[in-house]
Amino acid sequence: MSIISKAPRTTLKMTTLKMQLHLLIIFICALGGGTAVAAVTPEERATIGLEGTTLTPSGAIRAGNAEGTIPEWKNEPTKTPEGFFPGMFHPDPFAEDKVRLKITAQNYLEHADKLSEGQKKMFQTYPDYYMNVYPTRRSMVYKPFIYEAALKNLDRTKFVSNDSHMGMIGFTGARRAWAFPIPHNADEAWLNQQSRPKLPWIKSREVTIPVSTGGGYEANNLDVEFHYKWSDSEVDEDDPAGLATENILLYSQTLTGPAKVAGQVVLALEPITFTENFRKAWAYSPGQRRVKRAPQIVYDNPLTAGDGLGTTDQVYGFNGPNDRFTYKLLGKREVYVPYNPYKLFAQSATPAKVIAANGRFNQEYARYELHRVWVIETNLKEGTSHDYARRTYYLDEDSWEVMLADNYDRRMELWRHWEDHNIWFYDQQFPNRAAEIQYDFNAHRMLLLTFDKSKAPDFSWRAPDNFFTSSAVRRRGVR
Repeated sequence: MSIISKAPRTTLKMTTLKMQLHLLIIFICALGGGTAVAAVTPEERATIGLEGTTLTPSGAIRAGNAEGTIPEWKNEPTKTPEGFFPGMFHPDPFAEDKVRLKITAQNYLEHADKLSEGQKKMFQTYPDYYMNVYPTRRSMVYKPFIYEAALKNLDRTKFVSNDSHMGMIGFTGARRAWAFPIPHNADEAWLNQQSRPKLPWIKSREVTIPVSTGGGYEANNLDVEFHYKWSDSEVDEDDPAGLATENILLYSQTLTGPAKVAGQVVLALEPITFTENFRKAWAYSPGQRRVKRAPQIVYDNPLTAGDGLGTTDQVYGFNGPNDRFTYKLLGKREVYVPYNPYKLFAQSATPAKVIAANGRFNQEYARYELHRVWVIETNLKEGTSHDYARRTYYLDEDSWEVMLADNYDRRMELWRHWEDHNIWFYDQQFPNRAAEIQYDFNAHRMLLLTFDKSKAPDFSWRAPDNFFTSSAVRRRGVR
C-alpha cells in the first residue's frame, strides 16, 4: 500500500477506463485499512496442485533436489506400523533408517551452508555437541480436505493490515489451511505459519523443565486440552458459529505439579487472525481462589513454569499476535532440521534419559533431516518492546511449521537457539511437537517442553465450547 501512497500524480493518468478503475479499487482498499486481494496470476495458478504440478498445495517444491538428498514429495500418507492402535505412543515408521551423517564440532564448517546460525553457535559453544542426520522423509501428507481448502484459498484469501497496536497483519476469506500457498512477500509467508493446519483436538499430559547449568531439574507437570477449530473437518466452515467466529483456538492448561504450584489454570481463546479480535485469556490462582482476566499472557510474558528461559509467544514455534515485528523473506534454503523424531516421542524417552548429565539434550534422541525451509527474519519495531530484538525462523516447506528459530537480544547478539522436534501423527494426519528445546547461550541453560510419558496423548477427547470458559476454569482449578 505504501507504493500507492508514494506514487507520483502522473500515475493516475491512465489510458483506459479499465486501468483507472483498477487503480481506484486499490486506492480505496488502502484507505480502508490496507485490505487487498491476494492475486494469483493464471501462470502461478497453473504451477500448483495435488498431482503433476511444480508446487504441492502447500506451496512446496514437489521435486527433490539435484543431489538426491531431498526426495520428491508424493501424495502418499505415511504407513501405519503394525501393532499400532489409538491411545498408545506412536511407533517409529522409519525405525530401520540409519544415520547417514554425523556433524560434530570438528566438521561442522564443512556443512555450514546447511546450518542455522543457532546450530553453528551450538558447535562453537559446546565441543561435544553433535547432530545425527538421517535420510530425508517428506512424511507430512495431510488429509484431502486440507489440500482442497489450500487450493481454494488461492482465490478467496484477502490480505489485511491495520493500525491496531503497532500494525497487525492478517487475512480474510481463507479456511482450514495456509492462507497464501503461493506467498508473494514476507507478510504472506509469515501468515502461512499462522494459518497452518494443526491437530484439531488433544488432551495430553505435558512437562516443562528448566534445566540448571549443573544438569539438575524439577519437572513441572501440566494437563493440556485444546480444540483447534481451524482444521477440524467436523466444523462447518460456512457456519457463522463455526470458523467465522473469533474463537478458533480454545486452549486450557492446568499445572498439576509440583505441589507448590499445583492448581494454577490458564485459559486462552484466540482468533485465527488478530486484525479484528485479540487473544482473551484468564488465569486461576489457587491461593486467591479467583479467576482473573490475564491480558499479560502474550508476547514476551515469561513462559509458564519456564523459569524465565522462554517467552509465551515461542510455544509451537510462534503463537499470538504479530504486530511487534517486521518481516523480511530471506528466501528458501536447504537446512538440517529436526524431523520425524519418533524415538524422542517413545514412552521410554523419559526426562531422565533425554536430559544428559551435562544439562543439555541427549542428541541420541534427536533426528535431523535435510529439508527445504522458508527463512523469515523478523525485527522489532521501533517504539515497541520485546525480549528479542530479532528472530530468524526456519519454516518447513511441506507444513509451514517452525523448525528452528535464532533469537537475538537487544545488542543484536545471538542469545537463544530454539528447536521444534515435530513428528507426524500418521493416524491423525497432522504434525505436532514431540518436544521443544531452547538453549540460552548466556545462562548456559536448557528449557525442555515435552510430553509426560505416563500416558499417551488422547486425540479422541471431545468437549463442548463451555468447557473453555472462565467458570469452568474455576471448577477445575482446585488444588
